[in-house]
Amino acid sequence: MDLGWVAIAVGDVAWLSLAFGLGFTARSLGLPPLVGFLVAGFILNTQSDVNTELFQKLSDIGITLLLFTVGLKINLKTLIKPQIWAVTGIHMLITVLFFSLLIYGLAFLAMSSQANMNLTSALVIAFALSFSSTVFVVKVLEDKGELKSLHGAIAIGILIMQDIAAVIFLALSTHKLPNIWALSLLLLIPLRHLFYFILRHVGRGELLILYGFLLAIGGAEIFELMGMKGDLGALIVGMLIASHSKADGLAKSMLSFKDLFLLGFFISIGLAGDFSFEILIIAAIITLFLLFKTLLFFALLIGFKFRARTALLSSFNLANYSEFGLIVAAIAAKNNWIANEWLIIIAIAMSLSFIIAAILNHKVNHIFSMHKSYWRKFQRKVRLEDDHQFEVDNTNIMIIGMGTLGTGAYYKMKSIYENRVVGIDIDLEVVNKQQNLGINIIQGDPSDADFWDRMQQQHSIELVMLALPTFNTTLAVIEQLNDAQYHGKIAAITKYPEQAKRLQKAGIMTVANLYAEAGSGFASHVAKRISELNFVSK
Repeated sequence: MDLGWVAIAVGDVAWLSLAFGLGFTARSLGLPPLVGFLVAGFILNTQSDVNTELFQKLSDIGITLLLFTVGLKINLKTLIKPQIWAVTGIHMLITVLFFSLLIYGLAFLAMSSQANMNLTSALVIAFALSFSSTVFVVKVLEDKGELKSLHGAIAIGILIMQDIAAVIFLALSTHKLPNIWALSLLLLIPLRHLFYFILRHVGRGELLILYGFLLAIGGAEIFELMGMKGDLGALIVGMLIASHSKADGLAKSMLSFKDLFLLGFFISIGLAGDFSFEILIIAAIITLFLLFKTLLFFALLIGFKFRARTALLSSFNLANYSEFGLIVAAIAAKNNWIANEWLIIIAIAMSLSFIIAAILNHKVNHIFSMHKSYWRKFQRKVRLEDDHQFEVDNTNIMIIGMGTLGTGAYYKMKSIYENRVVGIDIDLEVVNKQQNLGINIIQGDPSDADFWDRMQQQHSIELVMLALPTFNTTLAVIEQLNDAQYHGKIAAITKYPEQAKRLQKAGIMTVANLYAEAGSGFASHVAKRISELNFVSK
């Protein structure tokens, strides 16, 4: 009996356990798990019997899925705004030029990793360092419930523009000219209607996920056959269906699979070269470059008339290096444009940048609130579109978070207190839609100290109801209410008992459990219908 599979399985379990353990440790420290995966790669690099081919295959699939999901997120209407494409372009140009000079200057320190450094290599490395991490930023914004905020939308828009620049680099890096059959790729445009039809009827289960894999990998294979970079095909196919109503659901369904396969990429980076003290020193120096990168984002966003807080939060979101930069560096190393040691250097610098960015993003509201007058000195004198007084006269109840739950609460309170209710939501699309329905709603970010400063000082709000999607956002709003010396009553909704206890300790008047209230409301609705049907229980 051949028991060779046992040895293979034990080996796979060993590296999976190592990756899981280090990823879990990183997450426990408030860092993305991919930091732990990079460390796992460094550790596996010390072993002699590692299956590098396996990690490379996982890496290839992960990169293809990453670019496909990037394509699903591309909204051309957002990208054509000058504050997105202009900030991205100017920032990338200045960063690449400045970083390349600094990196080229390191060659004079007589370090072995810099021995064969030339200006082309320095420019490629600087280009890789100009990216910010899509994985990290999206995760931070989701955890804080700020994905739809103004600063969140700015950060995501800039990240997508950076991703497009990376994809263009990847496409040009193949040194291959498309063959004559590449013209047939134009047929993908009318085929979009077929993609839409299937997407509309595929449901939301395992078939949706399988369809996503088919589109991503199939698109990549077709482009490869035409003599073009396969990853570009995955991106373009994603863009073709990005406007479909189920594109967002497809992206979410693919998210875990993409992250799982990218595990192979991050581990393969650790296997790419030898780790040394010299490399660690260079990575630490590269990490210091983040200060310039962050300040430049802040200056550019201020220049485009954003408020100081919006510029600060967006800059802190983008204050990191990127997994996409690692992909660019990996391609450059494969083409012998840079030394393999730079993969390790950039990987370490990226890990260190995540630690710094995690701390900054956790403290950013406090940093702004404690020094509001200082940050506001940088604001343009031109009055910003969203910098206005909020009209909340004759309203006594404010509902923050106008999703399904908040909207239901709004209608209920309005039926009792009539026009003395106002809703607040961070998502401009939600606000516009509900205003068209006649709902009294204002767009704003209540976790923003400026929000409360811009509200009329003599407001009449006596009750604030928090119907927010994440617990962290609820805590952030409560902190701002306390800082604004709000003396009225606060009610909040939670999902878990431990969250309710924390809110009660914070002095919240009423804390309701989401699921218990939903069950009670459901029963009341059914009981009312039964009564209307003259049903009599026995």
